[in-house]
Amino acid sequence: MKQSPQLQKAQQNMRPGVITRDGFLGKDTRNLIDILIDDEAEVQRLGVTHSDIAERMIELRDAGMRGLGEFINVEPHYEVRVDSVRGKLPCPFGDPGIFPKTNTTVRNLKKGREITYTDLNIHMIMAHGFYEGRGSGFRLEPSDLVEVLEVEGEK
Repeated sequence: MKQSPQLQKAQQNMRPGVITRDGFLGKDTRNLIDILIDDEAEVQRLGVTHSDIAERMIELRDAGMRGLGEFINVEPHYEVRVDSVRGKLPCPFGDPGIFPKTNTTVRNLKKGREITYTDLNIHMIMAHGFYEGRGSGFRLEPSDLVEVLEVEGEK
């Protein structure tokens, strides 16, 4: 599929050194539109929506805020830690506003797995269906998010 000028600009913003040192694409050489299409297909295959995933990420982040940088227990079987780092980042898609550098780590004790995500990850998933490029340090696989966070779709 052909990439729009808006997505081309967003892809330029995602290159290393533009917004972040390492960028958002990792070693992924695909056009942004193809990354988005592939992740959309995976999310549909999993039977959830980007909103389902992002809302669960927010729910666990908000529960973990009580811990002030320490892991806290969150029912039924999670440990969650929210760390705040100085600074804020803009969305590479050009959305208004800037996002605090907040990292949320969720340990699913039942499954023995953990995942870490940022406030910007939440926004990009909710607003754009973007999980970052393959090989990016903050790439989130939709299937990992669904499994570790136990995301359920609309019934």
